[in-house]
Amino acid sequence: MARPADHEILLTSRPLDEYCGLFGLTRAALAAVDGPVLDCPGGAAGLTAEARALGCHVIAADPAYAAPLPAVTARALAGRDAMAGAMLAAPQLYPDPRHLRPERYLRSWDRARRLFAADTAAHPEDYVAAALPRLPFADRTFALTLSSYLLLAYPGLFGPRRQLAGLLELVRVTADGGEARIYPLHDGAGRRCPHLDELRRALGRHRVASEIRAFPRPGDGRTRRILVLTHAGAGNRRPPGSPSR
Repeated sequence: MARPADHEILLTSRPLDEYCGLFGLTRAALAAVDGPVLDCPGGAAGLTAEARALGCHVIAADPAYAAPLPAVTARALAGRDAMAGAMLAAPQLYPDPRHLRPERYLRSWDRARRLFAADTAAHPEDYVAAALPRLPFADRTFALTLSSYLLLAYPGLFGPRRQLAGLLELVRVTADGGEARIYPLHDGAGRRCPHLDELRRALGRHRVASEIRAFPRPGDGRTRRILVLTHAGAGNRRPPGSPSR
């Protein structure tokens, strides 16, 4: 995780394999998802390009896409530099270098950023300028919705009401039987959202089922937790690769 100021959202360049590690997915699971996938916010990630090679259609949504592509990639490069500084300043917040060497990790961001730039130029329709809590997609469009490092990671920008509105919007665009997965459940300093239980109760009042799903973090085996949201009463079908409850 990176630690920019509360008013500044880091534009990241995460590759597909990092997404899999964040959300408890595999490449095979993504390839088997029956329908489009939403990545919100998409940043300058390689997910859309890499997933396309697997036969998985990912739409990335991010307000950054309203800017010209060179400005987006420049901001992503600044985000990469901020991440490098954060890993050096607060190594305790990151995986042990024996499991994840910082220089190798940052090279994966460089590759993802290049993939993003090429794919945005080739497939601009898959990169939509949009921001939570209002997305320009029809109800129940996506078989799987992924949202990383936003709603709960920036409490200075997203207070409880905006967090709830954003979570409800992610569920609105997720299909019956699909899931919206949110990571992390903490801010940039590693502090868990103090009102997460209250948010989950509010979601329940809006007929949204929620679950905290835990799984081993790749590399060091430490536990990672994500928030998983579904339409209440929508049935038990779940995306391939979902760990058991």
